[in-house]
Amino acid sequence: MSVTALVGRGLVSRASERDGRGGADRVLPVREELLPLLPWQGLRRGATVAVAAEGAPGSSSLLLALIAEAARDGSWCAVAGVAGLGVSAAAELGIDLGRLALVPRPGAEWMTVTAALLDGLEIVAVRPPGPIPPKLAQRLAARAKQRGSVLISYGSWAGADVTLRVTDQTWHGLGSGRGRLRSRELAVTSHGRGSATRHRGVQMWLPAREAVAAERLPHDAAGSPASITARAVTTARAVTTARVVMAPETVERAS
Repeated sequence: MSVTALVGRGLVSRASERDGRGGADRVLPVREELLPLLPWQGLRRGATVAVAAEGAPGSSSLLLALIAEAARDGSWCAVAGVAGLGVSAAAELGIDLGRLALVPRPGAEWMTVTAALLDGLEIVAVRPPGPIPPKLAQRLAARAKQRGSVLISYGSWAGADVTLRVTDQTWHGLGSGRGRLRSRELAVTSHGRGSATRHRGVQMWLPAREAVAAERLPHDAAGSPASITARAVTTARAVTTARVVMAPETVERAS
């Protein structure tokens, strides 16, 4: 069943309200390194944020890193239109896959799907299929503001409050042609409207430096990279429906 049908029949409910979270927390948390890039010191409910994707290696990692802390804190999130998004990468960044909805190919209904997800979840990231007319962009931004959700565009978005862009990346881990890539350092900049007009820049490590250091320690079987990937894939399969990958708790069956 499609997202449109679920909403039309009243089967999608506000996940945050069912958690007792409501809309009390007006700013959702982000990784500490990203705080200087956002004028609200987090992701403000009702805001529209763009992550530049064109010609920006590392942009999908930045997208996941942007929502990771909020998801770990209990927020319900969705990513639509990013078919190649890896669940193992999301899990390694600390995203609770049980609170992540994936709609890899929304097709021609992408705006309707995005609006439906904004009605039910706290953070909705979407990759537009192409340039968006300003009026349509404003309509979805207004929907996010009305519902108290955060709209994240993976790609350019007219009128976004803040736009983040990866300007450079450096891989670490190989030494004199030996070893393996363990982490990368991203240079990220931001600019936007209002209090975000001044360009800002930060350096961010993925995974965090602490995680890289911990990886050098012996792992037990449950903590090995292979087992993390296996658990991520298993979790993703468990929440798959015919049309949408959604956390089961966000969908109520018709009585």
